[in-house]
Amino acid sequence: MTARLAYAFIGLGHLGGNLAASLLRHGFAVAVFDRDPAAVARLGALGATAAAS
Repeated sequence: MTARLAYAFIGLGHLGGNLAASLLRHGFAVAVFDRDPAAVARLGALGATAAAS
């Protein structure tokens, strides 16, 4: 049985946002958190899960 890798990003600025989006495009599970709700929403639209904290 193969475990599915999952990632989490705290801080979705230029670097974190692009890295998280790339992982989502390649089918990885990604949880995200940022103080800016718009950054979280942008990645949520791509399939990321929003973390509460």
